[in-house]
Amino acid sequence: MDLLKYYDPLLTGTVPIAVNIESSDLDIICCYHDHDSFAGHITELFNGFKNFELIVKSSAVVANFTVDNFQIEIYGEAKPTRMQHAYRHMLIEHRLLQIHGDDLRTRVICLKKAGYKTEPAFAIALGLTGDPYRALLDLEL
Repeated sequence: MDLLKYYDPLLTGTVPIAVNIESSDLDIICCYHDHDSFAGHITELFNGFKNFELIVKSSAVVANFTVDNFQIEIYGEAKPTRMQHAYRHMLIEHRLLQIHGDDLRTRVICLKKAGYKTEPAFAIALGLTGDPYRALLDLEL
């Protein structure tokens, strides 16, 4: 995280809210001001790690690699990290877990073990319809 401090990094996803499974990765989101500079800097910092892959899209940069048997994903976009969907989804999911408790956590983990991504798992467990990513954002306060 120190290497990424210029980009306001945040750990998001399943690990901080304890719905991770054995195959879960560590998701770190970042905010960049210059798309190409961020892609270059991420490559410089992490291209020596196992399975390094950089995906450059028009609106985001994604790096994947392995450190000590942990899959790491770094996602960057030109949006403040606390406004990015990954962070917002995590906060909503955390609040839902506080409301519904371990029963929801158990259902989500079971669905994840069955192959569902996190947001669809929450949507199924809660009976939400439509696009699960949008449905969760619709629950935001």
